[in-house]
Amino acid sequence: MNAIETHQLTKVFPGDIRAVDGIDFEVKDGEIFAFLGPNGAGKTTTIKMLNTLIPPTSGTALVVGLDVVKNAVEVRNQIGYAAQDVGVDEHATGKENLTLYGHFYRLDSKTIKERVKEIFDLVGLTGAENRMVSTYSGGMRKRLDLAMGLIHQPRVMFLDEPTTGLDPQTRASIWEYIRKLVKSRGMTIFLTTHYMEEADRLADHIAIIDLGKIIATGTADELKKSIGGDVVTVTPCENHDEECKEFIRRSEAVLTGKPFVTGTKPTDGELAVYVNDGASAIPSIMQLLSGQGIEVKTITMSRPSLDDVFLKYTGRTIRAQEGTRTTFAQLRRMRNRRQQK
Repeated sequence: MNAIETHQLTKVFPGDIRAVDGIDFEVKDGEIFAFLGPNGAGKTTTIKMLNTLIPPTSGTALVVGLDVVKNAVEVRNQIGYAAQDVGVDEHATGKENLTLYGHFYRLDSKTIKERVKEIFDLVGLTGAENRMVSTYSGGMRKRLDLAMGLIHQPRVMFLDEPTTGLDPQTRASIWEYIRKLVKSRGMTIFLTTHYMEEADRLADHIAIIDLGKIIATGTADELKKSIGGDVVTVTPCENHDEECKEFIRRSEAVLTGKPFVTGTKPTDGELAVYVNDGASAIPSIMQLLSGQGIEVKTITMSRPSLDDVFLKYTGRTIRAQEGTRTTFAQLRRMRNRRQQK
């Protein structure tokens, strides 16, 4: 059985902003599923439709076999949710926060007491139960927020960008707790992220989303293999001006169609060249560009990453957009540009 299924799920906001544009995907029971994409891609809107916070404009979504519109109350009883912004009360203790959520779900006092202890152990907060949350670090607050979504033992846990703003060490600890949830509870995890490493290391399956549309799905290895071979990144200029853009256009024209080149993608100041064997391709690339009077400033080779997958399908990188926020006005302009191409 699938934990989540969607068919042509769509959300249109006023001003004809298609935040989510007819997406189809399935999430299996007991897996970690990642929605990977830049800010403004439609990740949070999707997660809010799935957990019944906002209704779809059209299409359908089932969570644990229940329609999110027709069976909204039943869906809420089966899911947990940790939003981007931590929703804890700083003027209460960790235990008081968790106990309050237990009462929200109408659990009896004995059950709440048992689960509070169990969940504090699970998320590594044992010993801090009676401390005021105002004394917690950012990572501790995030773990408490995660714990609050677990008090009623949900079948599906939604995590909206669970590690945004955390330092690398704290981020790694959150990943560990997420894995524990799946291993110890058999829980299904649906997380959104714009961190490639997070999706790569955590997720059993990944859907890459951009401008409201799913552009690729699969395991991390399957997505990387869809590019094939190696990625050779050529930087023919130092300044990102019109002359630089012309160098990149010329470089792409020279290399496109060569037998050892499987594809090219220009980006800001660089040209990604997809080849079967990077080690043997680099001398040929240098020779071809030099023959056309194009001096290469730097050239590097790497195995395909999820950012390369995103670049291949969209012409830009996720990495370049990490840490930014995309407004509806910016989203509209991006879509208009894409439609004009």
